[in-house]
Amino acid sequence: MADLLRKPNGTHGKVHDITAESAGWGYVGFGLYRLEPGESASEATGDREVILVLVEGKAKIFGAGQDFGEMGERMNVFEKTPPHCLYLPGGVEWRAEATTACTLAVCTAPAQGSYPARKLGPEGISMLPRGTGANTRFINNIAMEGRDVAGSLLVTEVFTPQGNWSSYPSHRHDEDDFPRMTYLEETYYHRLNPAQGFAVQRVYTEDGALDETMAVKNHDVVLVPKGHHPCGTPYGYDLYYLNVMAGPIRKWRFANDPDHDWIYKRDNPTA
Repeated sequence: MADLLRKPNGTHGKVHDITAESAGWGYVGFGLYRLEPGESASEATGDREVILVLVEGKAKIFGAGQDFGEMGERMNVFEKTPPHCLYLPGGVEWRAEATTACTLAVCTAPAQGSYPARKLGPEGISMLPRGTGANTRFINNIAMEGRDVAGSLLVTEVFTPQGNWSSYPSHRHDEDDFPRMTYLEETYYHRLNPAQGFAVQRVYTEDGALDETMAVKNHDVVLVPKGHHPCGTPYGYDLYYLNVMAGPIRKWRFANDPDHDWIYKRDNPTA
């Protein structure tokens, strides 16, 4: 069985520490801190670029020799307001001091190009709908390719209402063949509302060599090294996830599962 479902290491401190090496791939890293007021976290970026996402709560952020002040606004991720985020290049250090209970995501990928440390949100982030019917979800594009703010990282938030599906129709981005498709590794950091809920994520290849279906719970992370990766949430539970993607080039090009592509074509007749 593939080791794709990563459970948090406790409920306090650094509860996820997924490196490219521990994931068994070459690009994406994901860390998550859960801090109480007055606690701090600090790291050096080394040869990687970083996007810090204040998933919820507030913290004073220092990075790349700059004081960015107190960042964060939403106290619960399901307020669905735009997140406060900070980009940091390679070769610098950062430190976060929690001023409230906070959840801080650390999204990393190889540093490429020359991009300055800068705030990425909430300014410049607007929630957008995607899909239709029971495939409707809502997107906060933190750092997708339309924003030239990073060399490798692609980062976005998705809110999926109860009973709906997301990352659907099933699609993959596991071949380095631009412009037809790009190779992008991906992590999903999941949250449920109410917190005791669960959602379902499947990761599979068309030839069946990889086919894992996982029940994900609050604060779980799913790794997507290849293949299709839809997820759904049952009635009564809203789903949030934070996506981190990276690969050889910072472009998002994918292909739908041929078995389910008819759904996309039906819903997008002019595409």
